[in-house]
Amino acid sequence: MANTYTQIYIQAIFAVRGRQNLLRRENREELHKYITGIVRNAKHKLIRINSVQDHVRILVGAKPDIALFDLVRDIKANSSRFINEKRWVKGRFNWQEGFGAFSYSHSHLDRVIKYIDRQEEHHGKKTFREEYLGLLEKFQVEYDQRFVFEWVEE
Repeated sequence: MANTYTQIYIQAIFAVRGRQNLLRRENREELHKYITGIVRNAKHKLIRINSVQDHVRILVGAKPDIALFDLVRDIKANSSRFINEKRWVKGRFNWQEGFGAFSYSHSHLDRVIKYIDRQEEHHGKKTFREEYLGLLEKFQVEYDQRFVFEWVEE
């Protein structure tokens, strides 16, 4: 739409079904490139992507004309198919249902980018569960423990 100007920054986080450690280090760069293509094809701007063995984080400059839910749904569906076609895992790969999304101001981008870049280092200090629940609480997101994610013992 003409004369529409926005600045919307969203960090989305989604996990491997059952929180299994299936995202092997040697495949992550190719997966990141594939997800980057999905985001760009949807006319959003991928600012940063990173993953560890059981989850992915993306920071997106989002356009207002496509719902975030639709973008994450498309990323998860297409990247699942991509991973399965590549046969990177035994059996069938799937992402868990749902995702987390958190908005940031432009002034916080550098800090969020650094945090995303240092995921492996952060998870040496805090589990994904601790980190994720901490984000929900920091952003005052109401949630039901039963439906956050399927947690495996960490």
